[in-house]
Amino acid sequence: MSYRTLGLFGVLAVVWGSAFMAIKAGLELGFPPVLFAAFRYDIAGVFMLGYAWYVLDDPIPRGRAQWGQIAIGSVFLIAIYHALLFIGEQDPAVTSATAAIVVSLNPVLTTGCARVLLPDERLSPIGWLGMLLGLIGVVVLTNPDPSNLLASDVIATGLIFVATLSFSLGSVLTQRSDTGLPIESMEAYSMVGGALLMHGLSFLLGESMRSIVHPGEALLALGYLSIFSSALGFLIYFELLERLGPIEINLVSYTAPPVAAISGFLVLGERITLQGVLGFTIVLIGFILLKRAALRNAISDVRSTSQPPADD
Repeated sequence: MSYRTLGLFGVLAVVWGSAFMAIKAGLELGFPPVLFAAFRYDIAGVFMLGYAWYVLDDPIPRGRAQWGQIAIGSVFLIAIYHALLFIGEQDPAVTSATAAIVVSLNPVLTTGCARVLLPDERLSPIGWLGMLLGLIGVVVLTNPDPSNLLASDVIATGLIFVATLSFSLGSVLTQRSDTGLPIESMEAYSMVGGALLMHGLSFLLGESMRSIVHPGEALLALGYLSIFSSALGFLIYFELLERLGPIEINLVSYTAPPVAAISGFLVLGERITLQGVLGFTIVLIGFILLKRAALRNAISDVRSTSQPPADD
């Protein structure tokens, strides 16, 4: 792996991991959660549309199949995922790190959804153990009280789990309905469509900007999320996806929780708990068991490319 690739991976880990802190900061300033998410993708969608039109000869989706794929992305990858994530993070007991750890289940849940929806996907007993460990990690993280399963923090964490499941399901459905649409167009139009859906939901919920207590600071959080975590983050993601492939780039999901924990501690004063570390460790072990063969191949590829050529 070149220094440039490693540097880009590090930047992506920082901007995506710190996004959970920025969401939390904006919500604590009174930003209505669904409207906050909608504004984020209003701005990010415009950036990504401009990028798609710049790099692609034909960025416009064609035909019912491609627009159907956009609809799936708008609903599952953007609207449901972000609306529930932002609502879940609104709970004071849910820290930035907690949200990031639950979201790091995405590769595990995606494998489970693929097992159900894609007939070619199969799981070994060790793979099933990996999935089970991922779910156990979330239970350890939330530590629910059996006598009070409707506690606000349990419900909030559950909403973030459902949000992650929505993203995983959307990822598999878009793969299942592959139409040849470039990923740049897919992401850009899904962001715009998802933002419109969230604006509609925000209106139905009666959300209002009047709840914001410090508009200037709230706009800083929105700007960071839209420009750095979304627009810049996805530009880096596209380049790394081409360089590394989907397995290695998925590892960024497991750099997000430490970054979220550190940024949450530095900016918001959130505590880093042993329970959170333990939950994240169990989720990470589950991922390694699920993706052990792919990770082994990726490590082998990195080693082979880093070795100097033999002398003639």
